[in-house]
Amino acid sequence: MKLKSTEFRREREQAWQELDRLVTRAEKSGIRSLGTRELARLPVLYRATLSSLSVARAISTDKNVIDYLATLSARAYVHVYGTKAGAGRTLVSFFAETFPRAVRRYRWHVLLSALFLLSGTLTGFLLTAQDPDRYYTFVGAMAQGRTPAATTEELRDVLYGTGDGGELTAFSAFLFTHNTQVGFLAFALGFLAGIPVFLLLFSTGLTLGALAALYHSRGLSLELWGWILPHGVTELTAVVLCGAGGLVIGQALIFPGERTRLSALARAGRKSGALVLGAIFMFLVAGLIEGVFRQTVQSEAIRYVLATSTALLWILYFTGVGRFVRRVRGRP
Repeated sequence: MKLKSTEFRREREQAWQELDRLVTRAEKSGIRSLGTRELARLPVLYRATLSSLSVARAISTDKNVIDYLATLSARAYVHVYGTKAGAGRTLVSFFAETFPRAVRRYRWHVLLSALFLLSGTLTGFLLTAQDPDRYYTFVGAMAQGRTPAATTEELRDVLYGTGDGGELTAFSAFLFTHNTQVGFLAFALGFLAGIPVFLLLFSTGLTLGALAALYHSRGLSLELWGWILPHGVTELTAVVLCGAGGLVIGQALIFPGERTRLSALARAGRKSGALVLGAIFMFLVAGLIEGVFRQTVQSEAIRYVLATSTALLWILYFTGVGRFVRRVRGRP
């Protein structure tokens, strides 16, 4: 049974108009004027318009509609297949919109990941404060001589570099490598229903808490956190984001909804992958701070200023950057 021309147009016209607006903007201001979401919508709307054109010809609808759809499809083809976003634009778009939007989208997963890391830290601190021998269990190979058996001066040397510079650099590199591996592993473990992610985050917190308890027992808490936080704000946030990505994967596995589990996992992996890609950049930033700034600046006050500034910058970035870019581009 043939569809009436008016019904056919009413059901599909909204998509045609949306494609027309996007193509018109691309023609006037270039493809770069379109945002990430609009670029993703362009091929979808193009294929829908082609389908409408095929149906319109099959049912012999109004010739004006057929001509309009044919022209619109030809205009859209140029922008769908004739222009590709450059690597630079893709990179800018990722950090300007995709990454901060992913953090906001999965904010509850991020919060849950952070809570497990913090709870592990508190638990490690309290248990080690009660029994210093537990330090060896929680810290293990990461101790590298920094144990309850070390003198207060030896522990202080780590914080201010008054000891062997090569040993200090090696210990810093070890910490950075360890936390990076923890972050990537936390994401990968999401494919095991997410439970190991909680355990990994908690155990990472135990190590940090045990280290904090040891230095607290020597009256070096202020110095320790001044040593950790300049790079730790960025590094530990990256670990939390990787953990959140793992939790998103685990949720898709346990609660796939109307999709098959394989389809739900693939979709969750694509969307939460932005958290991990952004975390890789954060690990690099943390590595620069750890390798350059922290080892050369001995002022405790400056260390805390940097840590505070870094925390504020990340908060502003995650909460406001994507929204600001959309307002500048005139999108809701």
